[in-house]
Formats: sequence, structure tokens, C-alpha cells
Amino acid sequence: MKRQTWLFITLFSAMAVLANPTVNASEDNFADIKAKIAAQHDESLARLQEWIRLPSIAAMDLGYPEGPEHMALLLREAGFQQAEIIQTDGKPGVFATLDAGAEKTLGVYFMYDVKHFDPQEWSSPPLEAAIIDRPGLGKVMMGRGAVNQKGPEYAFLAALHAIRAAGRDLPVNLVLVAEGEEEIGSPHIGQIVNRPEVQSALAGTLGVFMPFASQDREGLVTIYLGAKGVIEVQLIASGEKWGLGPGKDVHSSLKAMIDSPTWHLVHALNTLVSADGNTIAIDDYPQPLPLSEEHKAMIAEGASRSNEAKMKEQLSTRQWIDDLPFVEALERLVSQPTVNIEGLVGGYTGPGGKTVLPHRAEAKLDLRLVPDMTAEAALSALRKHLVNHGYGDIEVIFSGGYDPTSTPASAALIQAQVSVLKNEGIDPVLWPRLAGSYPGYIFTGSPLNLASGHFGLGHGSGAHAPDEYFVIESENPAVKGWDGTVLSYVEFLYELAK
Repeated sequence: MKRQTWLFITLFSAMAVLANPTVNASEDNFADIKAKIAAQHDESLARLQEWIRLPSIAAMDLGYPEGPEHMALLLREAGFQQAEIIQTDGKPGVFATLDAGAEKTLGVYFMYDVKHFDPQEWSSPPLEAAIIDRPGLGKVMMGRGAVNQKGPEYAFLAALHAIRAAGRDLPVNLVLVAEGEEEIGSPHIGQIVNRPEVQSALAGTLGVFMPFASQDREGLVTIYLGAKGVIEVQLIASGEKWGLGPGKDVHSSLKAMIDSPTWHLVHALNTLVSADGNTIAIDDYPQPLPLSEEHKAMIAEGASRSNEAKMKEQLSTRQWIDDLPFVEALERLVSQPTVNIEGLVGGYTGPGGKTVLPHRAEAKLDLRLVPDMTAEAALSALRKHLVNHGYGDIEVIFSGGYDPTSTPASAALIQAQVSVLKNEGIDPVLWPRLAGSYPGYIFTGSPLNLASGHFGLGHGSGAHAPDEYFVIESENPAVKGWDGTVLSYVEFLYELAK
């Protein structure tokens, strides 16, 4: 992730040496650090494989306390002087600091948990972390967490190992927060970040970044200036709570005289959106801010550099909502909140049929949020809407979630990314926000009010899906392999130090 010509770098580097004794003249090409990255290549990959083989899955209560313990160990090995496991009402977090004696300090966000998986859906075992040939990509590491997020995160730690092995001090100090519940909506991250000692350490940072594989298959890099927020909920209709319908599954012939909790849930879901499912109809739902002209210009620029046909092919869709033109569909992607049904289950779902009238039905929903919406207001509106429309018996179980984030393009954290990318000859696309979500609100919101974003070269895909991978040796020279990804974090840290 870098770009910009080096016409002024010699003069700038000479001045930096005088201004900062931790900077030396080899910074123009990092030859010493590159040599260490190459020398540590196999060891770094082995450590990543070991980490992938130790999954922490909050939804299944799997891999605890081993997950946070291993996370803390990896941080200590990478040079953090302290890495403390912090207990929460859910899964533990880790708070770590690395004092390099530098003038500036960078905040880092890690997640050590991963999404669950069905091994039968994978072409390579998800916990084997095998390095395999992938046509059109090169050699990739395939495994759960390979790109989301253990691959990028360990590449960042590998950069710290290489800097230290080259005999250098880090150019910036680090304050790192890791959590083990990101994949269930980060319900307890506040119990980590809001501790006084963590707040105090983060308050003095330039901002907080999350390691990220930002290159697509062609090498294009997108810099995201924020992310949508999200809430995840379960809606449960049952004969017991409703007072109508059966209290247990009964024969389907009895539908002639007994109400159906499943239909009750379906009708409740229908009230949340328009007939086509594309417009939110929840009463008094918080309203999004309109797109700014600056953001509209970013989207238009990004659309002009994207391949709409290839995107549709990758997403297995033939048209966008309402058959919108590409730019308008992308504007909607960035600016609109959504109500999505993740799963809908009731009664028998096995082979063949089973003539029952189910007593219980459940829907899992995620509701994406954009500025200036809040998770609290969205959840409150959903609960009130169901009551007002006669569905107050339906249980609403909040699984997790958080507010959206925004960071200005002018923030030092973002400008450092742009500089690094331009120095690499990469022209990044600035994008208003990720359509997905991460708990950056805990850093961008009050009281910290910090910049937050994602950074890292390299390519991977398959997050939350079978055959998740991260590119190790790239067939495409425009896409970085493992060593190039590691180097991108070295360059980012030194750019921030300037």
C-alpha cells in the first residue's frame, strides 16, 4: 500500500536523520529490514500456521482461555514489554504496550477470534493452514482466520520481529487492544477499552489501525474512511410466549384449529421492510445522514476504476437493487442502513417432509447502521415497533453490535497510508466506509475521538466462507506476497514517525 514518487526522499531522509536519531540513512530502501523479513519468512509462516490451528470461536465457546493466552504470548514474542489478559463478562481481551522511546505512539486493534466453519465445505481442512497452489493467485495459505484476521495481524507482528532483528528500535511506540468476541458483535469490548489504564494509553496515540489485506486480485487498494455499524438480533416466536399456537410441535393437520407461531414470525418480519425488502419500515427508526459531495466524488472515482461485470460475477448476481446504475448502487452500499435476515428456522428442515405444526420459529437478523445512527437507538426502535404492531410477544435477543465510524481523509493516520502507497507506485481509492463492520466506534467515539482505519498490503478472501485464504507467493506482480505484506507495515510505521 504505497505510492508517490521519491523525488524528494533523499533530502527528506537527510533532514530526518538530523531531527530523529532513531532514523538512519538506510530508511530509503529498508535493505537491512528486508533481509531480516526474508530470513524469517519460513518461521513467520510457521507461527501463523500454529495460530490458525488454535481457533477461538466465541459463538461456540471454543478455544478459551487458550486463545487470549496465545495472543498475549505472540505479543510478548514480538517485543511488547507488557501484555495483560483482561477479563470481561464474556471472553477475555488483551492489553499490550511497547515503549520504544519514540516521540509518537500508534494504537493497534486486533481480534483473535474467528468465525465458525463446516469442514465438509472446505477443499483443504480449515485448521490445517496448508499452503497450496491456487490458479490465478499463486501459493496461498488456506484456513479459518487466514485473512480475517490472523494473516494480516501476524504479518504486522512479523514486521516488528524484522525491525528488532535488524538492530533497530521501533520508530513509534505501540498500544494494542485485542478482543475475542468480534465475530459475535464485540459485546464486551467496552469493558476492555474503557478501563482507565487503557483509555489513558490510547488517548496519547495518533489513532488506531487494524491490519488488513487491502489489495484486490488485480492489486487495487482501497482506503476506507470508516465502517458501518451493526446490531445482531434473534427474533423468536413461540406458542408459550404468544399464548396462541401449540406449546410443542403437533401434527400439521391441526393447523385447521391451532395458530402457527411460524406464520406469526413471518408476518412480524414483513412489517420491518417494504414489500420488496429493500426499504426499512420500522417506526421512528433513526435516519442516516445524506452523502456529502466529497463522498459522492469518492464513489464516482471508485466506480470508474472498478469492473462492474466482474463484481457481479464474483457476487453471483445479475443486477443491483431496482436495476440501479453502478454508481447509484455503490452510493446505496455506502450510505444506506439495512435489515437483513441471516437465517430463518422453524420446525423440521431435514430430508423429505415431516408434517408438523412447529411451536417455535426463529429469525437471525443483522441491521447495518450508518452515521449518525446508533446501535442503541436502532435496537430500541425495533423493540417498540414490534410492540406497536401487535408482536410484543416475540422475543428480541440482542447478540451484539456497535455504532458506525468515520475518520476524515485529512487525518495523519490516513495520510500516512496514502504516502506509503504512493511510494509503492499504488494509486489508492479513497472510500467513505466499509459496508461491513468492526468495533472502531470504541476508538472514534467519545471520549477518545481518535482516527481509526485499516492498513496493509496483500490479498486474501473468503472471510466467513469456506476456503478462506491469504496469498503467500503471488502470481500477479501487482499483488504483494507475504514478504511484501510484512514490509508494508514496516513502511507504515516509519511513515507515521515522520
